[in-house]
Amino acid sequence: MSPTPWQDLRVGDAERESALRSLGDHMAAGRLSVDEYGERSAHVATARTRGDIAALFADLPEPRPLFGQAPAPAPAPLAPPPPPPARRASDLVLPVVAVGLVLVGALVFRFFPPFLLIPLVIFLVARGRSQRWR
Repeated sequence: MSPTPWQDLRVGDAERESALRSLGDHMAAGRLSVDEYGERSAHVATARTRGDIAALFADLPEPRPLFGQAPAPAPAPLAPPPPPPARRASDLVLPVVAVGLVLVGALVFRFFPPFLLIPLVIFLVARGRSQRWR
């Protein structure tokens, strides 16, 4: 029994996918029109042998389909971003102490210092925004 010539060997899905990728590369490079790509893709989908597919690439340069080789693996998906850091209790010490001092001053001395309240509000708002963008 003589060996089968390479043109007569049957193709599988991996070879057809490789041929379609190569045709897509040629269309993207401008070597094939959309109509030519459609016709050749239809022939690739119905191709039975390597010779059927090789005939579709006779007038095209590289890239050509890979016969008998597994297609390149798909790139690994990107890892999701890490979750934002949890707030610590020590992050709240300074604002709580400042608010407590303002309230004690207002209750004990019947004096409410608004000049302390404005910087405190600005500090709390700025700190919240900076932690949100980390």
